[in-house]
Amino acid sequence: MGPPILRTALSRISPLLGAAALILPSTTMSASIAQSTFGIMPDGTAVGLYTLTNSNGLVCKAITYGAVITELHVPDRDGKLGDVVLGFDNLPQYIKESPCFGAVVGRVANRIAKGRFVVDGRTYSLAINNPPNTLHGGIRGFDKVVWKAEAMEAPDGPAIVFHHVSPDGDEGFPGALSVRMTYTLTNANELRIDYEATTDKATPVNLTNHSYFNLACGGDVLGQVLQLKARQYTPVDAGLIPTGAIADVAGGPLDFTKPKPIGRDIQAFSGSTHGYDHNYVIDGGGRGLVLAGRVFEPVSGRALEVSTDQPGVQLYTSNSFNGTLVGKYGAAYPLHAAFCLETQHYPDSVNQPGFPSTLLRPGETFRSTTLYRFSAK
Repeated sequence: MGPPILRTALSRISPLLGAAALILPSTTMSASIAQSTFGIMPDGTAVGLYTLTNSNGLVCKAITYGAVITELHVPDRDGKLGDVVLGFDNLPQYIKESPCFGAVVGRVANRIAKGRFVVDGRTYSLAINNPPNTLHGGIRGFDKVVWKAEAMEAPDGPAIVFHHVSPDGDEGFPGALSVRMTYTLTNANELRIDYEATTDKATPVNLTNHSYFNLACGGDVLGQVLQLKARQYTPVDAGLIPTGAIADVAGGPLDFTKPKPIGRDIQAFSGSTHGYDHNYVIDGGGRGLVLAGRVFEPVSGRALEVSTDQPGVQLYTSNSFNGTLVGKYGAAYPLHAAFCLETQHYPDSVNQPGFPSTLLRPGETFRSTTLYRFSAK
């Protein structure tokens, strides 16, 4: 792991539900940014670690490999900080074992049916890394590259600006895609993610962050209470590819329009996806920043609100975990150890003419913002 956080008054450390907990100071701090080395890639490339601390003492750590958020410490109702994202404390595990923990996913997040799509009459073929489909950008997506990064003191809090250029033909996608992505840990206790991308050939783009959240900092998330501002979802076939239909969630196990524990109806999927792995159609989504969902953890009092300008959000509940994957603090991650709320365009949009388009053309700029706002009650 990186060195201790610099220029903070966070000094007392105690266990909290299997994770590190920091006691907030009683006075407002100065926001800060620290930089160190997280590890070295097999080819000798250094992977940087950036530590952001906002004026309230919240801490976000991110590395240049995959632009991964490795730690995110937020307070409970007593003011004690706990790390609410899953991950590792070393680079080799991220390279060999990571299920996209905390990473930026692209060039196209989620699934593309059969690894094929057509743009302007030309068919493009991608690697099949989630048979029979392409998932999260292919074999070496944005989660597996080392990004360039620089620290920035933004008006509303410390920030990291990441840059990556995906060359023409990368993983089979057309066009050189230039991406600028910023994490800002605002003094309003938000993790703000801003994306920008341009291309020199028409190409699909669907970027998201794949953080795995657990507001209790340990155990499973089945008792954490979720509400989604989504009355509809995109039904899928056996390969988790949308059928093209938009269906109502009303009254079924997918219905989170009113708050309910994540685990209340999860057994409805025990024989298929083994949990939630569904794209929800956000009410009013895709037309500006709107609230997509809320999560509340009753024991700690931590709460999370997710807002986005994307039309959809994928709810995923760590359905492949079985206790064999060991992460930070020596924690073994059980089934449903975390939830993901991946703000996005709908899966396979490039092959679904009835869905909002993911196509970016030369001269256009893709822009998107997602806010994860933390509080406690």
